[in-house]
Amino acid sequence: MVKNETLSMEEQQALLEKYDPEAGTRKLKGILGWLVFLGLLSFSLFQLYTAVFGVLTAQLQRTIHLGFALALIFLLFPARKKNLVKHKVAWYDVLLAIGAVAVGAYWPLMIDELTMRVGRLTELDFYIGLLAIVLVLEATRRTVGLPIMIIALLFIGYALFGPYMPGFFAHGGLELDRLVQTMFFTTEGILGTPLAVSSTYIFLFLLFGAFLVKTGVGEYFNDLAVSIAGKRVGGPAKVAIFSSALQGTISGSSVANVVTSGSFTIPMMKKLGYRKEFAGAVEAAASTGGQLMPPIMGAAAFLMVEFIGNGITYWDIAKAAAIPAVLYFTGIWIMTHFEAKRTGLRGLRDEEMPDRREVLSKIYLLLPIIIVVVLMMTGMSIMWAALWSIVAAVILSGIKKETRMSFKEIVEALVDGARSALAVAAATAAAGIIVGVVTKTGLGLKMANGLIDLAGGELILTLIFTMLAALVLGMGSPTTANYVITSTIAAPALINLAVPALSAHLFVFYFGIIADITPPVALAAFAAAGVSGGEPIKTGVNSAKLAIAAFIIPYIFVLSPQLLMIDTTWPYLIWIVFTAFAGMMAIGAGIIGFWMRKMYWFERIAGVAGGLLLIYPGKVSDIIGLSTFAILLAMQFFIKREDKLNLEQTG
Repeated sequence: MVKNETLSMEEQQALLEKYDPEAGTRKLKGILGWLVFLGLLSFSLFQLYTAVFGVLTAQLQRTIHLGFALALIFLLFPARKKNLVKHKVAWYDVLLAIGAVAVGAYWPLMIDELTMRVGRLTELDFYIGLLAIVLVLEATRRTVGLPIMIIALLFIGYALFGPYMPGFFAHGGLELDRLVQTMFFTTEGILGTPLAVSSTYIFLFLLFGAFLVKTGVGEYFNDLAVSIAGKRVGGPAKVAIFSSALQGTISGSSVANVVTSGSFTIPMMKKLGYRKEFAGAVEAAASTGGQLMPPIMGAAAFLMVEFIGNGITYWDIAKAAAIPAVLYFTGIWIMTHFEAKRTGLRGLRDEEMPDRREVLSKIYLLLPIIIVVVLMMTGMSIMWAALWSIVAAVILSGIKKETRMSFKEIVEALVDGARSALAVAAATAAAGIIVGVVTKTGLGLKMANGLIDLAGGELILTLIFTMLAALVLGMGSPTTANYVITSTIAAPALINLAVPALSAHLFVFYFGIIADITPPVALAAFAAAGVSGGEPIKTGVNSAKLAIAAFIIPYIFVLSPQLLMIDTTWPYLIWIVFTAFAGMMAIGAGIIGFWMRKMYWFERIAGVAGGLLLIYPGKVSDIIGLSTFAILLAMQFFIKREDKLNLEQTG
């Protein structure tokens, strides 16, 4: 790693491979390289064909999607990372890939027979279904890591050994053949809703992201962020926040966000005097927040549409998530500002800034993102909105020669999009195993009742227990699988206490996501420490402090769903947002220990307490919080002015 310089592409790739299993692929050449290239291209073309001319029946669409993904995973992802540098595929991986093709082709070839004997498995059916389960688990381990595979195995064990479970967890148990039937021969397991969304909406939006990357929008996000925030106090930290928020609109990975934008922003922060751990924490917290930012939300927004149902549209979810996401980034911005003021850090100099006219001349690169949001606001289907946005990205890239996409780059975007979809397909298939077990055993209701009983029926205690469950379940899991697991296991407890479904799902989604910066796992924070050279656990602790808003805001939108624009009026919504912003400012000052000047210990306590009261909805809490805020602000102003006068007199 080169100090005070941006990381090279090789260094970025090394970090990605260390902290993000999705990045650890073989570098194949020759015939195998071409075979994989054609496989990825065919995968994208299949998805585009079905999007344009109509999705196939559920089993056909999902098994073909799964077959493509599994076969390519076993050819690209080695069983162990130490085999990564090799350009050859192990013989057993070739066999696994052939098995994956058989699994993917089984439904299309046998659909008539399978339809006629619904509920009755032949010996061949059983072994193909069992093979599908094994391949999904192994592919998930290779692409996403051990945590979600272990969770899926535990759920399979729970399904098979139900009679031996303690207390209310006990159930009648599933025979192995019945489990296999559920997992691969119904749409309640592997071929369930998570894989359905992966094989339609998510794939197209990942493809959309790949096309945007080819236009150079990733680098443009950094340039735009620098031109807007670079010269401000502690500018590089604010650049990291702004850039990561933009990156999050197209990215589905906190770790990938950290490495790509952090390789640029973290060295800048260190150069200006930010501590290593703080610099890494800013990037980790901001990059993780990118998963909370509409319109993509790490692809989880599309899963929410299917999981919540009841007429909820994508636009309802994106609209509801907007204010909490802005509050999250505001909280990080405020704390980095106060840290910069406390330590006397400057912004970037003129010679360190990009040419603003040049940056603004490429603003058209953001239009495809705006187009996709507008199209979905008008009621266009998610798939067609994604398709037209891909077309828009290609067309708009031609405005300037340096961003224009050639035919070769279009093909590369198709291949890159398919490659980025592999881990998502495996993770959603594994998540389908979990959902299938929950559905068959009634575990979701058992967990919901168990959490409520443990909390004595108290909403606040249930929220705390649900938060802890979501943090644990979310550790080490990618965004899509993370949301599926937490929404299946933890969200029902809140819904049973009359919490609106959208509030409950966003609550568990938030805590599942910030597991990425919550020690001891904290993958995003560890990746940021790899860039900054800081101590990983300290970076994680600092990240969690900066992301304090993410630990508070979910409680607020459960207690006051108006923050999600549910059943509210504009005047009340404006008031809620105003008090929440004021609260975040007071909390940020209290945590950092600086506002206009260094704060005394009692001011810090008052700032955090007053801020919490401002964020908490209620007339009495607002009055007390605003009074505390005003008193603290006055104290800061007058004591600073007095200190300045004393300094002038003594000078």
